[in-house]
Amino acid sequence: MNKQPAARTALKKPASGVGRRAFLAGSAAGILGLAAPAIRRAQAAEAIRIGEINSYSQIPAFTLPYRNGWQLAVEQINAAGGLLGGRPLEVISRDDGGDPGKAVTAAQELLTRHGVHALAGTFLSHVGLAVSDFARQRKVLFMASEPLTDALTWEKGNRYTYRLRPSTYMQAAMLAAEAAKLPITRWATIAPNYEYGQSAVARFKELLLAARPEVTFVAEQWPALYKLDAGPTVQALQQAEPEGLFNVLFGADLPKFVREGRVRGLFAGRQVVSMLTGEPEYLNPLKDEAPEGWIVTGYPWYDIDTAPHRAFVEAYRARWKEDPFVGSLVGYNTLTAMAVAFEKAGGTESETLVETLKDMAFSTPMGPLSFRASDHQSTMGAWVGRTALRDGKGVMVDWRYVDGGSVLPPPEVVSAWRPAG
Repeated sequence: MNKQPAARTALKKPASGVGRRAFLAGSAAGILGLAAPAIRRAQAAEAIRIGEINSYSQIPAFTLPYRNGWQLAVEQINAAGGLLGGRPLEVISRDDGGDPGKAVTAAQELLTRHGVHALAGTFLSHVGLAVSDFARQRKVLFMASEPLTDALTWEKGNRYTYRLRPSTYMQAAMLAAEAAKLPITRWATIAPNYEYGQSAVARFKELLLAARPEVTFVAEQWPALYKLDAGPTVQALQQAEPEGLFNVLFGADLPKFVREGRVRGLFAGRQVVSMLTGEPEYLNPLKDEAPEGWIVTGYPWYDIDTAPHRAFVEAYRARWKEDPFVGSLVGYNTLTAMAVAFEKAGGTESETLVETLKDMAFSTPMGPLSFRASDHQSTMGAWVGRTALRDGKGVMVDWRYVDGGSVLPPPEVVSAWRPAG
């Protein structure tokens, strides 16, 4: 297991070029309302420790910007004096390599050796579920930042697990609503053959058929994750003669699919609805090969013009000398939410933290969010729009932000789906 060093940033100064007042107002510290005079106390007080686990070596395109995001939040909070009257926030991070067993081993080490007060992170759905079950057994808070599986907060949800990102169901609902507007009825799907891909296709089908019962699904392709054989897969989709395609491929599989599909004419005259493809993590590597006109969820950071978001982008660029990714925003929001929970709980005791998070509101660069008491899902939404080329690279256009709470089933419905207790 590759171990990442702890993020010890209590003495980190704001990035140069960002004024002190702007730094605090637009930062995680400003969101929390922390004051700078507590800095000396923060240097001496016992740290609040978060054990963070993620697939850094397996999925660096998302997880490295994610790490930059949470590190920025930690630095801002500690530069303003820390939490709970001057305690520094410390993150001890581990790489799970995309392996559930390694993730659980890391969680055990973080609790027993380092005495962390809470767990956070994970990317892949099956890894997130493994850490969630560990948190349930050990009765410790787990803030799942990224795993999208619906089971995490519904069928396998538990008292100690909360999730930040919009789930598979939420993003499928956003895209199914757009697909239902299209004047087509024959659809084919392609998704990686593991829990996330299977759930995404199932939810999209369920929601699209509920809106358009006359729709038919004429083909499915299930390549193994990161092992797409693009030629035969594209050929099989073409032979089914769909009018629309629902794509869930991401990472290294997405460029293969886009390039082979373009060469073989798969996308010509067809509508494509694609989950996550508008995120810079996946759109940027395509450069001028990025598809045009696809309906996608993503993160058009370059055109979001609100004061909190501008402050985040300015601070992120100043600190890391790169543009933000959706992972950057997820990492930043994860640590911001946890910091708010510690402050509102008035301590680090797990039972108090999990109670505090129920219906807890918190501010972020994308606006106010909250965690639902019914299923521990945050109301973080996503941007939905179409892909286009601008200055030789892929972007999102004609987008709108969809509030996560607006696409979730009612609390009384999801409460019945969760295990007792």
